[in-house]
Amino acid sequence: MIFIQKEKFSIHESIQNIKTKSNDIGALVTFVGYVRDFNDESRKSLDHLYIEYYEAMTKKAIEEIDKEAHRRWELISTNIIHRVGIIPLNDPIVLIAVASKHRDNAFEACRFIIDYLKTEAPLWKKEISENKSSWVEQKESDLVKVK
Repeated sequence: MIFIQKEKFSIHESIQNIKTKSNDIGALVTFVGYVRDFNDESRKSLDHLYIEYYEAMTKKAIEEIDKEAHRRWELISTNIIHRVGIIPLNDPIVLIAVASKHRDNAFEACRFIIDYLKTEAPLWKKEISENKSSWVEQKESDLVKVK
């Protein structure tokens, strides 16, 4: 399941949701990304993060990432939630939950999905601080991970 939403999500409810999909789940791996209180490069404190997107384009890209993960690994179910709009400090931004019979498939697919979300999904992040705002540039280190 894929959700793109402004609202905060419940990590516990997301995990419970995926666990109800099958009795064959042997592994459930999750990744949750949060809004940190500073930018890595400038080390300046942030007030919040703003994520912009184009609904249809973003949903389609995430669906393609999800399909590719299911093609590469034997997965039972996936749950991807990505927030958009204004997101306060320390709030969760993204959740990826991957269920499979075996842990290696779940770990590898979860890593694959988050790496591709960071590089392929049409989501644009703006860091907002007290005196300034700036769009977050894609990092070379993120691009290397998906090759």
